Amino acid sequence: MRRGTVIFLVINLIIIGFLVNAFSTLISLLFEDAADYAIHLSEIPAPGSDLIENRTQLIPKIIHQTYINTSIPAQWKEGQQACVDLHEDYEYKLWTDEKSREFIEAEYPWFLDTFDRYPFPIQRADSIRYFVLNHYGGIYIDLDDGCNRRLDPLLSYPAWLRQTLPTGISNDAMGAVPQHPFFALVIESLSKYNRNWGLPYLSVMYSTGPLFLSVIWKEYLRTTRPPSEGIRVLMPQEYKGHPWSFFNISKGSSWHGKDAQTIFWMGKHWLFLTVAGFMVAAVVGGCLWWMWSMWVMNAGRTSHGKKRMGLWKRISGGKERYELLDRMA
Repeated sequence: MRRGTVIFLVINLIIIGFLVNAFSTLISLLFEDAADYAIHLSEIPAPGSDLIENRTQLIPKIIHQTYINTSIPAQWKEGQQACVDLHEDYEYKLWTDEKSREFIEAEYPWFLDTFDRYPFPIQRADSIRYFVLNHYGGIYIDLDDGCNRRLDPLLSYPAWLRQTLPTGISNDAMGAVPQHPFFALVIESLSKYNRNWGLPYLSVMYSTGPLFLSVIWKEYLRTTRPPSEGIRVLMPQEYKGHPWSFFNISKGSSWHGKDAQTIFWMGKHWLFLTVAGFMVAAVVGGCLWWMWSMWVMNAGRTSHGKKRMGLWKRISGGKERYELLDRMA
């Protein structure tokens, strides 16, 4: 094998290794089904079962929700009221924009500048839920996640999140004890992930939204931890769609822009895009290989005493061609 070929392959392997390492967490999410951390249906007592009273309560009985102000839109009112009515013995906290900023300023002043500088209001709505769970503990629920049954069985875990499709976890329903190390890691990571990725939807998802939370979750799982610091995952059938599910979902996600349609399309056609990506990479790699081979060949000719001819001269025939034509004329 030629020395130039070896150098070319080594350079490409280094580049590929760097990219794989940089995006290893995102790549691992594609193969994560959360089965090892799932809250199994057999663990959850049926609504009204006497077994609920025998379970140890770890998470405090607090429900957190967020909105701009106290005027809840009509499409979410029924779901919100269901959560309140089903949990009369729970403390209910509605975090308006004003209360959220006051809380950050009083309890986490080091984050206030980042909180104020977020370009999208949804980023503040996302981040405040992590801070209140870290501070108070309890259960956070999006307003479009109406309660279908009491949440008492979910109080028995030190922390829980819910699986989302096609992969990863979501931040629309989650619970934890106060000062759980996972949510401590989440709030500490917010400033580092506060970047603009061009598309508003992608910027939100990867700075404060479900993609950000999924990446931090995968990082958290790399360390072996005691059961008191564990995280369980609520699976889709326990989340919604069945009589025993915890939530009823109404229309929400009003912050999504037109760019979100592109992201959703990419999510539905991820296999096609993956194959297309490999094909493009193969074409680009082939072109680079051809350019490298030509450069090595030209360098070899030059090293043997031959003058290297530029690309334009090779195409045009060089100055001599025009001189010959002039003489013939």
